Amino acid sequence: MKHTVYLYVLDTMADWEIGYLTAELNSGRCYKEGQAPSTIVTVANEKTLITTMGGLKIMPDITVDECSLVSGDALILPGGETWTEAIHKPILGLAERCIQEDILVAAICGATMGLAQAGLLNARPHTSNDLKYLKMICPTYTGEEFYQNQPAVTDSKLITATGIAPLEFTMHVLKALDVMTPQKLEAWYGLYKTQEAKYFYELMG
Repeated sequence: MKHTVYLYVLDTMADWEIGYLTAELNSGRCYKEGQAPSTIVTVANEKTLITTMGGLKIMPDITVDECSLVSGDALILPGGETWTEAIHKPILGLAERCIQEDILVAAICGATMGLAQAGLLNARPHTSNDLKYLKMICPTYTGEEFYQNQPAVTDSKLITATGIAPLEFTMHVLKALDVMTPQKLEAWYGLYKTQEAKYFYELMG
């Protein structure tokens, strides 16, 4: 099965938060035998150049209106500095539809605030950068009892992560997509988390 992963791109996008993930999705270098690399499709409100926080220029492949996800696909929402602005309502609407249709949605850092502001975290386990900050930035958020002080949280087909946990975010997404064996995924995470050579040999083996 070949997955299509839709990556929302926005001005001020935090490059590092999705770097590990896009590299593994696009290369498929650690995927199960016979599993094709994923196709990454960049999505934005308009087909105009966006500038990431790192200054990289990205021309989106399609617009949100052209985006049509099906079972087995995934929607990735990276962090950025503008998630509380109205400009992101279209993608948040798409995220809500995906959640309703049991299609994977993965949000990290600022994107979790967008989900919170849209009311999508009020009744399910999740995390963000900090609970106190989340409540301050998103006054309509009422999901405090479901907040988990963890680097990343998976609840069914919704993944949320803090902005300082790109490794954990990647691990949760790869696990949800089921593209790597548990042993490979554990070795991959161990290598980048600990820098211990034994995990490299496990990964290559």
